[in-house]
Amino acid sequence: MDSAEQKAPFTTRVLPVDADKIGTFIFNESSKSFLGDWDIRLSEDSQDTVNLLEAVNQLQISGGPVAFPTETVYGLGADATRSDAVAGIYAAKQRPADNPLIVHISSLGQLRKLLNSTTGPQPDSPHVTDQQIIPAIYHSLISRFWPGPLTILLPLPKLSALAPAVTGSLSTFGVRMPSSRLALALIHLVGIPIAAPSANASTKPSPTTAAHVLHDLSGRIELIVDGGPCKIGVESTVVDGLTVPPVILRPGGISIDMLRQCPGWEDVAVGYKDSTETVAPRAPGMKYKHYSPRAKVILVHGQLSLGLVNQYLRLGRKVGIAKTKTWEDKNLVEPGQTVMKDPTLPQNPGIARPLCSFTINKTTTITSSDETGIGQPPDGDAATHADVISVSTINLGIETAAIAQGLFSALRELDLAGVDVILVEAISETEDDVAAAVMNRLRKAAETETMS
Repeated sequence: MDSAEQKAPFTTRVLPVDADKIGTFIFNESSKSFLGDWDIRLSEDSQDTVNLLEAVNQLQISGGPVAFPTETVYGLGADATRSDAVAGIYAAKQRPADNPLIVHISSLGQLRKLLNSTTGPQPDSPHVTDQQIIPAIYHSLISRFWPGPLTILLPLPKLSALAPAVTGSLSTFGVRMPSSRLALALIHLVGIPIAAPSANASTKPSPTTAAHVLHDLSGRIELIVDGGPCKIGVESTVVDGLTVPPVILRPGGISIDMLRQCPGWEDVAVGYKDSTETVAPRAPGMKYKHYSPRAKVILVHGQLSLGLVNQYLRLGRKVGIAKTKTWEDKNLVEPGQTVMKDPTLPQNPGIARPLCSFTINKTTTITSSDETGIGQPPDGDAATHADVISVSTINLGIETAAIAQGLFSALRELDLAGVDVILVEAISETEDDVAAAVMNRLRKAAETETMS
């Protein structure tokens, strides 16, 4: 196919939608929650409603993928029952075909229909209850954590309505009900389950704003629903209750201690590795390198110092630093150094925290035995070398929830600042499962993990 015949890239449009302006949510009197029957009365005079319905139309008719916000990260959604629609997700993300997708639902009624089988009572029959269809091990989790950042693995029915590419040829599929009202409204109005991985280019940091999605997928998709920044910032916890004992396949916003408070989950085990796995993935995020910006990421345990920065100057003169609980910029400054701040540093939309940028000018004596590998003189003799270190830092704060929310955004922002290497301050993963999720994502993004 010559260039004239190749399909032109999409013109990607961003549609702002405020969930508070699209209409009124109406709940069944018996449940008064999204777990029961519910509906939405749309506001007819709202531009937000018009924008939302355009996204609904895209998903229902053309089938092209649409990016939309959830409480965790932005997802790239398409009709989970249409193979051509699901293929559009893989094409836009350039995602490996054996990496399964998570199915998003807006009601247990949608899940009942997905669990249809050739034997036994039909799940859409009024005489069949959720307790009869959904494995009992999940009942307590659904009651406590749905809608929310929890994905459960269910057995794939013999005659499944799901497109084969959704499951990655597995005998199970992952499903969750998001708590974002905008996501729920979109899925409800479309009327079908939506398959949706994170709306980023494959292997890149997950997007937590519409601007992140636009940066990665501009020209690859037609529509982005902009509902503002995501509240949690890391993907959902994925659990498998079909094994004994049940296991966590991916850490996220629901902690292991919270799971252990639910009947049947007292002995839940960790079933994931922080490094990239080589076997067929049982859930998204398990096999392939993930969450990586262009710059090299170094995960650092210990304190920040100029000596630490010097160790990585061989990777480039522009260093990015993502600070969490203890690091301070003053630790980079030593006697005899000149620090010049850059007041004109541009700020990009959707950043986690404002960037602080400065340069450190330092004269260093380097010999042929210098262990840092920085600019050694060609004749092997001692020489005087002037280092100009460009440093960009982002402070994610000391609260673990804030670190989780801003992590992917910080990696993206430092990448956009043009740094060659990003030093990230590690946090204690034993604090809770949100901290474990942060460290899991960082280990998958990092090329090196080191002690300072």
